[in-house]
Amino acid sequence: MNSETARDAPTGNLLLPGDPAPFEVINPEGRARLVLFSDHAGRAIPQRLGTLGLQQAELDQHIGWDIGIAKLARKLSAALDAPAVVGGYSRLVIDCNRRLNDPTSIAQESDRIQVPGNRGLTEAERKARQEEIFTPYHAAIEAVIARKRKAGPDPAIVSLHSFTPQMNGFARPWHIGILWNRDPRIPVPLMARLMQEPGLVVGDNEPYSGKDEHGYSIIAHGEAKGLPHGLIEVRQDLIGDDAGVEHWAEVLIRVLRDVLADDRVYQPRA
Repeated sequence: MNSETARDAPTGNLLLPGDPAPFEVINPEGRARLVLFSDHAGRAIPQRLGTLGLQQAELDQHIGWDIGIAKLARKLSAALDAPAVVGGYSRLVIDCNRRLNDPTSIAQESDRIQVPGNRGLTEAERKARQEEIFTPYHAAIEAVIARKRKAGPDPAIVSLHSFTPQMNGFARPWHIGILWNRDPRIPVPLMARLMQEPGLVVGDNEPYSGKDEHGYSIIAHGEAKGLPHGLIEVRQDLIGDDAGVEHWAEVLIRVLRDVLADDRVYQPRA
């Protein structure tokens, strides 16, 4: 399966030669009526930023990236023959699922862990993260969607995330959650189909809610364009190893195939 990256990481105010590209497009010519993307797939940190003042053990936690989701995205992309755009940098450098004016765009604290390297940033330092990581990533998603729409027909949009099993002392019971706001075309049949899978606990706007509009990407690339869309959250302990990724890929491949085969998903909203 082929892929595309930004040809070279920019050598501007932040990224240096040898730094990873801000995104990768997996299977860019995928023929499915579907575009996948994952904002928090990567955990790279630009060389200039060191470790943001954190220990590696802290960076490896859920605060740094969506554990397991990059491997899951690759498997879904291959099996469904859909392009997938995956972010390359840690959400702690800049969160590609937050508006740029959101206070958590560059988090000073995450799950009660302080991020020293994000404190006291100048406007130029913030702008460099926006221009060299956030903007290229979202431009890549825009380009993939634009190619799909030009070739026709309009695609469905699915955003992929994973969530930590426990937050603030609360053990989250859901195996998978579907986040959505105003458009039920994908989320409602997707949840109904998932509930047919044996033993699954499926969250409707759990463990987060799409209705608070705190996230950015699915609104910008799905809702704002009038495209059918939804956001999938898989619990991280379930996809923390290759066996778990394989199992959940099998589940989501058959579920998404069933849901996206229904033409009603693509009908314009009344």
